[in-house]
Amino acid sequence: MESPVVLGIESSCDETGAGLVREGRLLGHAVASSMDEHARFGGVVPEIAARAHVHSFTPVVREALERAGLRTADIGAVAVTTGPGLSGALQVGLAGAKTLAFALGVPLYGVHHLAGHVAADTLEHGPLPDPCMVLIVSGGHTSLLLVRDLARDPIVHLGDTIDDAAGECFDKVARVFGLPYPGGPAVDRAAREGDPGAVAFPRPLTGPRDARYDFSFSGLKTAAARWAEQHRLHGEELPLADGAASLQEAVADVLTRKAVAACREHGVGTLVVVGGVAANSRVRALAEERCRGAGIALRVPPLKLCTDNGAMIAAVGDLLVRAGAEPAPLDVSIDPSAPLHHAALHPVATSYRDHVGRTARARQT
Repeated sequence: MESPVVLGIESSCDETGAGLVREGRLLGHAVASSMDEHARFGGVVPEIAARAHVHSFTPVVREALERAGLRTADIGAVAVTTGPGLSGALQVGLAGAKTLAFALGVPLYGVHHLAGHVAADTLEHGPLPDPCMVLIVSGGHTSLLLVRDLARDPIVHLGDTIDDAAGECFDKVARVFGLPYPGGPAVDRAAREGDPGAVAFPRPLTGPRDARYDFSFSGLKTAAARWAEQHRLHGEELPLADGAASLQEAVADVLTRKAVAACREHGVGTLVVVGGVAANSRVRALAEERCRGAGIALRVPPLKLCTDNGAMIAAVGDLLVRAGAEPAPLDVSIDPSAPLHHAALHPVATSYRDHVGRTARARQT
C-alpha cells in the first residue's frame, strides 16, 4: 500500500514554507520570505515575522499543491514545526496545520526544526546511511550529531555551540563590516575577491585542551570587529574583501576540521552538512576537499533545501508515517527552545493549574 502524501509546514523564523512529500520523494514546495521587511532592522523582528506568516500561510500551501499537481483532498498527513523558533511564528504555523489536519481528518505530526534540516538531504540523495555524521550549521545552531535511524532512534550530540553559532557570527560581523542583512550571503559575496590568508583570525576551541566537538564563534566575532575598528580608528579604508574571506575561512576551517575528526573517531563513512550556512561556498568547498582526503563521503543538500523550507518538515513527517510513529496529541503545543533529541517533537502546553499542582506536590516531598 502506498504511503500518504505528507504536507509539511515550516514557520519557525522568517520563511513560511509548505512542501509535499511521499515515500521520500519531493512532489512540490513553495516558500514565502519576509526577509526584506526585516532587513532595515538588521535582524528578524518577531512580531513582523508572525504577521507575515498569517498572510502567507494559505497562499504558500496553495502554491505548493499547484506545483505538485495535487488537491487539498490528496493530503494524507500534516507535519509542522513545533520548535525551536520564534514563539509567535511557531504558533501561526501550528494553528494552520491543526486546522488543515482537523478539516481533512488526517493525522498531525510535530517536527523538530533541526531534524527537518537533517531530513532535507534525503530529498536529494535518498535515505541517510546508518550511521552518519551530521553537521548542522544555521543562523542560531551549530551542532555535530551522530544519527542512526532519524525517525526511530535518539539523536546523539557530540558537540554544540556554546555561544554564537556560525550564522550569528556571520550576521554580526557583516553589520560591523557595513554589509547588508542577512550577513552570511553578504560575506560570501564580498569574500570572492579577497585573500583568505590576509588576516590571522583565531580558530576557536581547536586547542588540545578545548572541548573537542563543541563550537564557539563569539571570540572570532569579537576579533573581526576589533580588526575593523582598528582600521577605522586609523582612518584607513577597510580591506573588506580580505576581511570577509579571512572570516569565512576561519569559520569553514573550524567546522570542517571538527566534523572530519568526528567521522574518523567514530568510524563513520558519511558526513552530511545541512542548514543555512551549508549554502556558504567556502564551507562546501573545504568540506569536499577534506572529506575527499579522508575517504569520507560528503552529502550536502542543494541550495534551495539548505535554508528553511516546508519540504524538509514534510520529509520528517514522511519518515515518521512510514516508521509507524504515533501522531501528535490534540493538545500539542510549541517549544521555542526545544533541544534536539528526536525528530518528532510533541510538546503539550502546561496550564497554570497543573504547574501550581506540581509545585505544591514537590514541596510536600
